[in-house]
Amino acid sequence: MRKRQILKHPIALVSILVSVCCLLIMIGTVLKLPEAPTNSSEMGFYPINRSRKVSPQDVWLGKFGEMMVDMLPQDLAFTVFVPSEEAFKRDLRLWVNDSLKPDKFNDTYAIVTRILGFSTVPRALSSLNVRFGELVSYDSLSGFPLYISKDIDGMLLVNRIRSEIVDVRKREIVVHVMDGVLMDADFEQSVLSDGTEED
Repeated sequence: MRKRQILKHPIALVSILVSVCCLLIMIGTVLKLPEAPTNSSEMGFYPINRSRKVSPQDVWLGKFGEMMVDMLPQDLAFTVFVPSEEAFKRDLRLWVNDSLKPDKFNDTYAIVTRILGFSTVPRALSSLNVRFGELVSYDSLSGFPLYISKDIDGMLLVNRIRSEIVDVRKREIVVHVMDGVLMDADFEQSVLSDGTEED
């Protein structure tokens, strides 16, 4: 009988609702739950079979990737986001057999050097240094901003390019193999225009 009397009073009912809402807001604030992304690609629903963490002995970075790492001093801490062999072919139209011929080597070396400047950070950054849901920003050697986050399966996303392999150590250098090429819009445009002229 008494419960019915409380619920009949509008002031008591409003007080109970306000108290419950305040309690829910306080719990949500204390827990600081991150907002769920609306886009499924932001949540990390990628084919995990292509992404893996491996030991450095099992990884060959490809001819161009090895060339990039060899350009850096081995006793200083760097992080290099090396494009995969497939990314070099797809995005830069560089094939090992053609690009390393004596008549094309200088052009290839210039392109690889430029990509090194866009994709290298002067500090060691492993995937463990980036927390899931966090976005960190570093400037590359050329001043190109790199925005780095971690996916749900532990792989890194750098300027929306996903890593295929993370945390490969080459002495003081940390290497992440990427499924794309990090470059600014001007350089990308020049690569695309060179490709259309050759076609």
